Amino acid sequence: MTAIQNRTSLLSKLFNSTSTDNTTLQIALTIVRVSVGLLMIHNGFSKLADVQKFADNVVSFIGLPFPVFFTYCAAYTEIIGSILLLLGLFTRLNALGLLFTMGIAILFHLKKDGLQIASLETASLYGLFYLFFLLKGGGKFSLDALLAKWLTKNE
Repeated sequence: MTAIQNRTSLLSKLFNSTSTDNTTLQIALTIVRVSVGLLMIHNGFSKLADVQKFADNVVSFIGLPFPVFFTYCAAYTEIIGSILLLLGLFTRLNALGLLFTMGIAILFHLKKDGLQIASLETASLYGLFYLFFLLKGGGKFSLDALLAKWLTKNE
């Protein structure tokens, strides 16, 4: 196997969805993917609306260095990653980035409020959705599926 074939095979594995071929479930998966992507976008924009406030009240509170830098990282991950997630483009990579931001959000809520369910609930649910898409991919009705089909056709 040549290096080019190896790279193509790795890319097709990255883009291929490991979920079922059942069309009804694929439609449901698509609705969830698009919904989660749409619902997360505003969180990134709210961070950009007052970067310094988020940096002071959240990032510094957690104890991370460079709070303004990490605020921008989180905001753009939530905006760009969510848009690409809802399109189903680079789904696993975007789900990983978004899962990481939700991990930081969960850490913040644990540090600030302890084990109070109300503050942990939203970040935890988003985190579970992102973990699902990280493991399963974008599904049959995603741009990743089109790329995977194109890559396997060219192998």
